[in-house]
Amino acid sequence: MVSYSDGSVLAQLGNPDMRTPIAHALAYPERIESGVGPLDLTQIATLQFQRPDFGRFPCLALAFEALRAGGTAPALLNAANEVAVQAFLDLQIGFRQIDRVIAHVMNSVPHGAADSIGAVMAQDAVARQAAQQHIGQLRAGQTK
Repeated sequence: MVSYSDGSVLAQLGNPDMRTPIAHALAYPERIESGVGPLDLTQIATLQFQRPDFGRFPCLALAFEALRAGGTAPALLNAANEVAVQAFLDLQIGFRQIDRVIAHVMNSVPHGAADSIGAVMAQDAVARQAAQQHIGQLRAGQTK
């Protein structure tokens, strides 16, 4: 959902299936058949919303922090997340260390203006290196 300054909210709704965003990414800006059935709001009948539980979902809290910070902060978050998730998949860190790696990178790597693709790519590289270094420290037991 996207909130606008006039108070309106636009939402894109669909059945929860990764084929939809994958098809969208492959065909952008066009739309193609994804193989996902259409959303039937009459079957759902109601939509329920709750405030996010940032205690249970710390990566979501970090995403909101990056959004508020702006500039290259979202690129730092994305790079650190990719490195941390891969380290988890490679059994180098535990699941609950993913958010700690991301937080460490976001707190230790200064973000700047996202005024060029070069600036964003440079920050991405620095964030990946910082994430790898922190994962190494976690594995060596040098930090929690």
